[in-house]
Amino acid sequence: MSPRSPSVNEELRRRSRERLLQATVELVGEHGYEATTLGHIADRAGAARGLVSYYFPGKRQLLQSAVHRLMHRTLQAALEREPGTDDGRERMARAVDAILGLARDEPLLMRTHMAGILQAEGFVQCPEQQRLAELLRETVVRYGSPDADRDYPLLRALLMGAVFALLIPGAPMPFSTLRAELFQRYGLDWELGVPPDGAPPDGTSPNGPMRPIPSGQPG
Repeated sequence: MSPRSPSVNEELRRRSRERLLQATVELVGEHGYEATTLGHIADRAGAARGLVSYYFPGKRQLLQSAVHRLMHRTLQAALEREPGTDDGRERMARAVDAILGLARDEPLLMRTHMAGILQAEGFVQCPEQQRLAELLRETVVRYGSPDADRDYPLLRALLMGAVFALLIPGAPMPFSTLRAELFQRYGLDWELGVPPDGAPPDGTSPNGPMRPIPSGQPG
């Protein structure tokens, strides 16, 4: 039997890593961080235990990469769903709804992720995080930002803050209130994206006062 080519080996490694990331999201979402071990993750992924350590220095780093992958895939699906659009405001609305919706639908997973970011090891730079950053930065550019290097980190911070507020145990802010604040911040009509059921929160009109749109914003 001839040895596998480098490209085949690379594809096998990519698939193994993807299975580990998917298994991590599933298990932490089902059982929580503490109850999920690296052995459990390897078993769910159908991989050897040593393979986890080969790709990731620890469970916390593995979880951050796994959640960043989920966020990237969720955001990409929202931006690409039919009907397709190049409208900057619609794409910004879809981005906001995708990230807030993920926090609403996966509270345990996202709360665990946010808690890990605040711990000593902090924010993990990984390929999954870089792909997520590229999508968010592209969203800012499509929206019409004249300075994406300034406005992308601001969008990221605003989204993270909204996710924290949505997930605070015992005192979460309503999804619709946080969505309305972000939509006003970016001058987005309530009907864009995937509006939740019902009208906007009291005092927030879908066509009410909007904050200024960055120079260069189309239309």
